[in-house]
This record gives sequence, C-alpha cells and structure tokens, in this order.
Amino acid sequence: MMSLDTNESPPPQRRTDGLRLGCRLVLPILPGMIAFGMAVGAAAARQGLSLFDNTLMNALVYAGMSQLVALEVWPRNFSFAEIAGLGLITATVNARLLLVTASLHPWLGTLPRWQIYPALHLVTDPGWLIAMRYRAEGGSDTTVFFASSLLIWAVWLGSATAGYLLGVLIADPRRYGIDLVMPIFFAAMLIPLWRGPRRALAWIAAGAVALLVQQLVGGWWFIVAGAVAGSVAGGLIDDRA
Repeated sequence: MMSLDTNESPPPQRRTDGLRLGCRLVLPILPGMIAFGMAVGAAAARQGLSLFDNTLMNALVYAGMSQLVALEVWPRNFSFAEIAGLGLITATVNARLLLVTASLHPWLGTLPRWQIYPALHLVTDPGWLIAMRYRAEGGSDTTVFFASSLLIWAVWLGSATAGYLLGVLIADPRRYGIDLVMPIFFAAMLIPLWRGPRRALAWIAAGAVALLVQQLVGGWWFIVAGAVAGSVAGGLIDDRA
C-alpha cells in the first residue's frame, strides 16, 4: 500500500471560476505590461522591423526584457560574432526562467505534457509572481495560472503593436521617458523578492560589478558580468547560511 507524503502538493484542481480569478488577479499589473510592451514595439520600429516582424517576434519570442535588450544592441550588419554576442546577452537575461519554470513543476507537473509545454511559453515574471502567491495562499486551481498568463500575452501583443505604430511617429523616445521602462520594471520586480538585508548583498554585488564593467568596457557586457557576480555572491551567502 502506498503511503501518503504530507509534504506533497495537493493535486491540481480545475474550477470554472479559476478563469475569472486569474484575470482579476492580473489586472493591477496590466498598466505596467502595456507600457513595457509599447517600449518594445517602439524599439522594433526604430530598428526598421516591419509590423509583421514585430508581431511575429512578440507572439513567438515573447521575452520582453531580452527583446528590449536585443533591440537596443541590434547590429546593422550581422556577422557570426555579432550574432553570438546577441545570443549570449539574451540567454543571460533569460536564464532566470530556468528556475522560474522549475518552481512550477510541483504544481503543474501532474498535468498532461500537451497542456504543460505550450503553457510554459506564456510564463512571464509578473504571471509567475501572481501564480506563486496564489499557490502560497493555498490555491490549487491551475486555470488561474493559465488564465492570467493568457491575458498577459494578449495584452502584450496589443500594446507591442500600438508601441510599434506610435514608435514610427516618435523620433526620440527618451523625450517621453520610454527608455526608462525597462529599469523601472526590473526594480519593481525585485520588491516581492526581498528577503532581508543579508540577501541584498548579492544584489549590491551584482549592481557594483555591472556599473564597473559598464564604465570600463561599455556595451551590454555589464549584464553578463552583473549576473555572474550576483549569482556567485548569492551562492556564497547561501553556503554560509
């Protein structure tokens, strides 16, 4: 007879009202996602992408932070070195998704693969935070995750298209503060992850190394250097703890 593990997560449950709850939980973060999506669309317009290219990128790539970084360093002439550097930077920005999606396994792991893998394409930082907070409060209805993620994706597509159309008309996005969307979004995403002053040492190390590399090397290598420094510092803090 199989024994029950009290530490196991409860089996996923599906309720019709999970769709409504998921949409309701995501409403507070939609204004920020709209601004972010418009910034990405405007960046695509500045780099000369067509409306079709912009729509396809936001539907299939759907990785706002790395998209915005990639568009900011978009090369005029593509060479192997340029493509490799672009790939390394975007992979570094997206590396966090390895841990984000792994954290969803105890909840979504019992679902059929044809449901899980398409849904993982819709995982975003805000959607993940909403899902994990709902889960931490005892919720188990997986439709909350699916509904919130799908709504964010739909709003993202619409706002990126609007940003593209407006971006063609905006000669200098910095005049309207569009260039500040990404750092503000990053800063806002850090707030729910605060775990006390000790954990902040890794953030400080990452920021200090990133600023130093930006001053000495230039370009976007400060993203890679800051991420590595923060990871090493965080690992050392965990070991000592």
